[in-house]
Amino acid sequence: ELQLVESGGGLVQPGGSLRLSCASSGFTFSSYWMYWVRQAPGKGLEWVSSIDHGGTNTYYANSVKGRFTISRDNAKNTLYLQLNSLKTEDTAMYYCARDSRGNTRGQGTQVTVSS
Repeated sequence: ELQLVESGGGLVQPGGSLRLSCASSGFTFSSYWMYWVRQAPGKGLEWVSSIDHGGTNTYYANSVKGRFTISRDNAKNTLYLQLNSLKTEDTAMYYCARDSRGNTRGQGTQVTVSS
């Protein structure tokens, strides 16, 4: 059974940092591109970042480029997202996903940016 379990969210002040993790199981993690998507209150799912099978190529939404960093450890079947210089508009539920639309995703981890 495919499982994606996110962790690392929390409440942080503007300008702060968080590191999200996503532990995967039930599929061959190293064979898939992986994604982070997010959903702000009252809004739809938004693609945030992508990473290829080996972690060589990464892609970011313009809204997070230069502040967020996606990475993966295929030996640990784990996906990461480093969030720096957080803004209030980054407040959302963050999901790791096996597709860019978030159709196959975990339960999410909440990130709240507030002073």
